[in-house]
Amino acid sequence: MTGRLERALRMTVLVGEDERWRHRPLYAEIVHRAHTARLAGASVFRGIEGFGGSALVHTSRLLSVGDDMPVAVVVVDREERIRSFLPQLDELLDRCLVTLDACEVLRPAEGPGDGLADGPAEGPADGPGEAR
Repeated sequence: MTGRLERALRMTVLVGEDERWRHRPLYAEIVHRAHTARLAGASVFRGIEGFGGSALVHTSRLLSVGDDMPVAVVVVDREERIRSFLPQLDELLDRCLVTLDACEVLRPAEGPGDGLADGPAEGPADGPGEAR
């Protein structure tokens, strides 16, 4: 695969699937805020087993506690954009764990919309499916 490498920051927000923020799933609120901030993208991954601060193991295995499964929201963008987004998570931090990891993104050699977002991480996002 050819392309160019760019330094980036990966933010992973770990929450319980049943956690809510104002009647909305917490992971959905984080994705909505990342979209509004015009970050490059966000993905939500559901875990099959895990435990957190409660020390209670949640698992999807039969005959086990199958509620409140672990969920990871992963966002990758330029470091300055991720760091400028962090204050938007302040009011949610008592309900989640946030980790930051340096990473590299392999951008395709050519093509529109093929990499990290440009500009500040603020302002309203365009509607779904619209170009930035």
